Amino acid sequence: MTPPQAPPLQGLRVLDLATLFAGPLAATLLGDFGADVIKVEHPRRPDPSRGHGPAKDGVGLWWKLLGRNKRTITLDLSTPGGHDTLLRLAATADVVIENFRPGTLERWGLGWPELSAVNEQLVLARVTGFGQFGPYSHRPGFGTLAEAMSGFAAITGEPDGPPTLPPFGLADSIAALATAYAVMTALTARTTTGRGQVVDMAIIEPILAVLGPQPLWYDQLGYVQPRTGNRSRNNAPRNTYLTADGSWLAVSTSAQSVAERVMRLVGRPDLIEEPWFAEGTTRAEHADVLDEAVGAWIARHTRDEAMAAFEKAEAAIAPIYDIRDVMDDPQYRALGTITEVPDPELGPIRMQNVLFRLSETPGSIRWSGRPHGADTDAVLTELGFTPHEITALRDEGAL
Repeated sequence: MTPPQAPPLQGLRVLDLATLFAGPLAATLLGDFGADVIKVEHPRRPDPSRGHGPAKDGVGLWWKLLGRNKRTITLDLSTPGGHDTLLRLAATADVVIENFRPGTLERWGLGWPELSAVNEQLVLARVTGFGQFGPYSHRPGFGTLAEAMSGFAAITGEPDGPPTLPPFGLADSIAALATAYAVMTALTARTTTGRGQVVDMAIIEPILAVLGPQPLWYDQLGYVQPRTGNRSRNNAPRNTYLTADGSWLAVSTSAQSVAERVMRLVGRPDLIEEPWFAEGTTRAEHADVLDEAVGAWIARHTRDEAMAAFEKAEAAIAPIYDIRDVMDDPQYRALGTITEVPDPELGPIRMQNVLFRLSETPGSIRWSGRPHGADTDAVLTELGFTPHEITALRDEGAL
């Protein structure tokens, strides 16, 4: 039997100075695959995610997810002691992730010149709403603003309804994925150059990157994508449909062969012979006809009947799930998408597992989000601080 391999990012040290939500989530993704993530929070103003959303017995649940695989310390970076301690930490680190407004670290004497002076191999990931320069760089930036300014909200919602924002941190989450990728790219470059560098991540950009070729369409055709609800301008039928037993199903026909299978299944093979059926964009122009055919057929069947028939026909369909369905779904169970984690405050808790599976060096959730400052003394002791020095920092208000 092959002995288990060390996680791929073991030995990598990440300082997470960020709050709500893109920067901290990027650090979580790195921690899931073995990085030693040290969460640095203000002594008197913890990361707001600790109090964000529902809590159980006074314990914030979002933090249990976002803070997993992180050691937590407190440090006031604006104090002399906090400044000096952060530099000592940075000298031992590979990555620093921060999301202060541009100029804040510089005001504390902790900008890139100071950080790279103590560690030329350091990667500094700066995650802000609008980036480090430009006319908006000093504005407060949140994911909601990126969802608005990227064009996402403009194309989301019903044609006769208002632009619609997502009910969760979409732009932040996309930016977190992009930041983790950028950090790993910079670390790979370091193996060649021997030097670290600055990652400038503007939350308004990654969400725009995943919205498809809208800039290209506008540049070449002057085309502005409208709101189409659940429909698509690129193919049809593509919508949600109500079953006889009150469930909703989603159907997609991005491939021509799938569209043809769907129409045969619902008893309308005649539509396949229409000249407009041959391409997705022209099918989309006749979405009313196609939706009526598919919707009427699904309305006569229960969810299980419709799902079984579509699966037999090799046509693409999925139920509209809420979280109760996700937690009970056999495919998610088979993948281990939701996993149970022991927690000293709440007992066993279930949350999303690591983002992907590696066959040789898998990631893991070693612990859930820890209490505020739980590891301060241990981390500082590792750095060589004496008990007297730690006490002095507390007396100063730096811890």
